Amino acid sequence: MADLFTLDNLFTLMMLLLLQMVLGFDNLLYISIESKRAPTDKQKLVRRWGILIAIGLRIILLFVIVNAIEFFQGELFSLNIRGLFSGSFNGHSLIVIFGGGFIIYTALKEITHLLSVQDLGQEGGGSSRSMFSVITWIVVMNLVFSFDSILSALALTDVFMVMAVAIILSGIMMLVLADHVSVFLEKNRMYEVLGLFVLFIVGIMLVSEGGHLAHITLAGHPVEQMSKSTFYFVLIILFVVEVVQSRYQKKLLANGSGKKG
Repeated sequence: MADLFTLDNLFTLMMLLLLQMVLGFDNLLYISIESKRAPTDKQKLVRRWGILIAIGLRIILLFVIVNAIEFFQGELFSLNIRGLFSGSFNGHSLIVIFGGGFIIYTALKEITHLLSVQDLGQEGGGSSRSMFSVITWIVVMNLVFSFDSILSALALTDVFMVMAVAIILSGIMMLVLADHVSVFLEKNRMYEVLGLFVLFIVGIMLVSEGGHLAHITLAGHPVEQMSKSTFYFVLIILFVVEVVQSRYQKKLLANGSGKKG
């Protein structure tokens, strides 16, 4: 235990926390959006229990990956449809592909729901799922998001306690921030669409990463992984467009009200 507090391990711990913070943004966004499906008076409890359970399962997942890394990286099966599709799949690629696909589905379903609902004032009740169901999905997707961060952590250190402490501390930060993100989205409903499109892009990034890991080719063209720099650049552009659009809309409304007066 004393080895945990060496200068090298403390520096690695800081790097891992920074990594968890960067990779945890999309996770927080998903938790905030998914928790809205629970009954209104249970949403805060859902977020807390979802994150707490996920922290424990993350540590178990870390232990499993450390001791069975070959299972996740070794080939499980391959598919080859001549001229159309080919791929060689392992545990890592399957988890990332299916996780990304589910996030894309969730984002598109929520965007469709926002467009189809008639009364936004009555719409935010979020009672379409039970509390247990929402917690389950938060935990499952938390593990999907954490899979890549655990593998990235393994590239920085092989000290289990350092990685476990980083997971616990990042989980505590998520507990603190989750309610703030949810309150912000609740007070600024216009950013819901932006958040859903961010999730959509996260899903595309994960699917492309899984396709790249599985060496998938479609009609002879290999699937390329979306780089993190491209992902963050797209996020910045989306945010800038949202801010400019919002300010321009306010000017249009102000000019319109001025002419009426």
